Amino acid sequence: MSAATGAGAARTSPGASARARKIRLGALTGVVGFLAFVEFTSGVLQGYYTPMLTDIARHLGIHDADVNWLEGTQLMLSALVVPAFAKLGDMFGHKRMLLWSTALTALASLALPFTDSFAVFLVAWTLQGFYVVWLPLEIAIIWSRTRGREGGALLTARAAGILVAFLEIGAIAGALAGGRLVDLLPLWIVLLVPALLVVACFFVIAFGVREADQHPGGRLDVVGLSLVSLALIAFTGGLSLLRLNGAADPLAWGVALLGVALLVPFALYELRHPDPLIDVRMFRSPALAPIFLTAGLFGVSVLGAQAPLSTFARTDPAEVGYGLGTTGFETSLIIGLYLVAMIAGALLYPKFSRWFTPRVTLICAAGLVGIGYLLFLPFHDGYLQAVANMMIAGLGSGALVAALPPAAASAAPATQTGVATGLTNSVKTVGGAIASAVFGIVLMQGVAGAAAGGTAGSLEGYMTVWAICGLTALVAAVLLCFVPRDAFTDRGVGAPPAAA
Repeated sequence: MSAATGAGAARTSPGASARARKIRLGALTGVVGFLAFVEFTSGVLQGYYTPMLTDIARHLGIHDADVNWLEGTQLMLSALVVPAFAKLGDMFGHKRMLLWSTALTALASLALPFTDSFAVFLVAWTLQGFYVVWLPLEIAIIWSRTRGREGGALLTARAAGILVAFLEIGAIAGALAGGRLVDLLPLWIVLLVPALLVVACFFVIAFGVREADQHPGGRLDVVGLSLVSLALIAFTGGLSLLRLNGAADPLAWGVALLGVALLVPFALYELRHPDPLIDVRMFRSPALAPIFLTAGLFGVSVLGAQAPLSTFARTDPAEVGYGLGTTGFETSLIIGLYLVAMIAGALLYPKFSRWFTPRVTLICAAGLVGIGYLLFLPFHDGYLQAVANMMIAGLGSGALVAALPPAAASAAPATQTGVATGLTNSVKTVGGAIASAVFGIVLMQGVAGAAAGGTAGSLEGYMTVWAICGLTALVAAVLLCFVPRDAFTDRGVGAPPAAA
């Protein structure tokens, strides 16, 4: 703040200051209100299908473990489009990219009800993953309106908490509605409902959200996007070959390792590029690097574990000796209570971050996620046990979902806000995509002697899924201990991203 600005503030009466604050918050509230509907729609997409994944698998004639490949391909596309759309948002407008991603999501969602082909369904389901760019673009829109104001980081965190709360409310509504409708109506009608909601969401964005005034422009780093796309496609292709041919296939391992190796030329190219798709220097920031690593590890559980949870709950213990044997609606209740816990975690994050610090709150949140999933190892035989475990994990998950994008925004350069928030989602979706592929492999182990028709996953596979989710969350908690103490606060805003 300049001296003149400070003097003017000193002469401003308390009543005028209060009125100014109300005006600013009123304008922000209007933006958040429209974006909250967008996140409600996003939540419906994330919760609606989960109770019916077993029904979808039977409709398409695929194994329960193959459901993870639906999730994996969607998450991998998400990992590719988030950095591109985030960069384009920084260049040409976050609202514009929000509209484009919504239109693509609507088209893909409208295709799902009208096919019983696994290949067509897989393509449409994958393209539906464009919705994951919504939250980082929305955080960038809000951050652009709070940047430079006193308490901007906290205000952004509060707005993010509200958006995540509506996301989880939508996920609860979607899970409950999807679980109930799939027991009553033909599947194609059930699948049509969220598609119509996404169409409505497009018009809400078009007429309710105002674009920011300034954009730096620039050109999209097509070469960088191509290199990172090839790397991710090769890596997930290798995992797919491992799923099909087994762990002894040298070709599968070679393709997966090629994907990892391709990240090296991508990083070298981005370091030389004047306007890179992903500023890899941000991964060296003491504040940003742990956030990105935490996002990747968090994606393992929050994105990769949802399909195994649904299929485990729907598995009939009378046939295979494990599972909960729930109906679609009963499964949606588990998901709904988990999401209620996520809402609580998202809304409590700003309060606890004021009482302690954002860093300490994030460490505790990651710890709760780890504890919740590790409790599945001894306690997985009863419905109430599953609910209790998921609510513990949900408290931490909600805080992390709300905290990671604004934390990245507050630590990033002003011209890289969209990219930084987008990277939290990109890395999270990469973690979820890898986890989905790995979980699809481990759930196939020991299936041969399972239920009639061999459609159920193995108990050993489910135990492995829970162990991986719990341990990765605890590793994230340890990584966050190395974040600077004043990170993600107004004191930390403006620090150079590559500071040693």
